[in-house]
Amino acid sequence: MEKVKSHESEISVEERLRALYGLQLIDSEIDKIKTLRGELPLEVQDLEDEIAGLETRLGNLKDEVVNLEKSVSKKHNEITDAEALIKKYEEQQKNVRNNREFDSLSKEIEYQNLEIELFNKKIKEFNFQIDEKKVVIAESELTLSERKTDLENKKSELDEIISDTQKEEEGLYKKLETIEEIIEDRLLTAYKRIRANARNGLAVVPVQRDACGGCFNQIPPQRQLDIKSRKKIIVCEYCGRILVDDEIIKEGHL
Repeated sequence: MEKVKSHESEISVEERLRALYGLQLIDSEIDKIKTLRGELPLEVQDLEDEIAGLETRLGNLKDEVVNLEKSVSKKHNEITDAEALIKKYEEQQKNVRNNREFDSLSKEIEYQNLEIELFNKKIKEFNFQIDEKKVVIAESELTLSERKTDLENKKSELDEIISDTQKEEEGLYKKLETIEEIIEDRLLTAYKRIRANARNGLAVVPVQRDACGGCFNQIPPQRQLDIKSRKKIIVCEYCGRILVDDEIIKEGHL
């Protein structure tokens, strides 16, 4: 069975308009709270994503440095091996029996010297890459530290807003329920539908400078008189918002 609201049949059009405008004021305050909260969680999420990306990047860079340092160590070992071979070949040259053997060993020595040159060149390249990556690591670590501080501050700010606004929001919802009780269901449904379709959430707007306060289209003089008379609920023929006169706006409060 449909619930019959108290005093529904007794409320005048003027009282309905005042109730609707009061409802709009409360909904607008709730919207502000939601907007305030809605931005901070997104900022927190963005920072968390950025921090995760930086940590992954830092991990990869550090792994690359470790691998490059291993490559440098390997090349040093290869140089040591090549130098040992050169000494070996030089000793063998002392005991050769002919020029052919001597020349063959000389070629081996020359080859090992070329290898040492190549190894040193590679070591130089690897060290250059290591230095570059260490600069990027230092910059990334600084950025990471800054982002973690930002995240801590944003989380603290969000927690504070939630703590500060929770009671206010609960109070606003109680007021909302009280006002909704005196508005007939059909009118309340229409109000909510208009609010849902309005980009700024305004379903009840004043007449300002002879125009709708929502879409700013001009309102004919006779229609303005009808709005001021408060004998019936009038909506803007352009945007569909409920129109109220300045006096209701001036008297309106939470």
